Amino acid sequence: MYGTPGWRIVDADWSRDEPAIRRVRQAVFVDEQGIPESLEWDGRDAACRHVLALTGTAEVVATGRLLTDGRIGRMAVLCAWRGRSVGSALLERLQQQALDSGLQRVYVHAQVKVAGFYRRAGFQVAGQPFVAAGIAHVEMTKVLVAV
Repeated sequence: MYGTPGWRIVDADWSRDEPAIRRVRQAVFVDEQGIPESLEWDGRDAACRHVLALTGTAEVVATGRLLTDGRIGRMAVLCAWRGRSVGSALLERLQQQALDSGLQRVYVHAQVKVAGFYRRAGFQVAGQPFVAAGIAHVEMTKVLVAV
């Protein structure tokens, strides 16, 4: 388990945690960023590994997912919880899940405005910027090393 006394990162199960995951992603991607629901809910979640950030009272404040091909995505932290290292802890746990699954490389389609977050975590740009859901993105990759 990862986290601090005020919050912790836990592995999630889509069949059990879908409502909580949907609440966070709806708030961040659909409501805040204006991404159409038809793009946000891509039908791939049941096949993904998910993580959650929980407060001390078990309120879900962040989530992320790992696809079977090593793509980390749908990293969403509620506004009030940004800047507290929650996103970094989510990313760290997802990378560990990738290693545990036998993956040697992970990648993200990072929104350009947060590419620095992934760069600080060791990701490198792997292509030209592109637009997805009306937002500028860039693919970034990272080779994983077991510790």
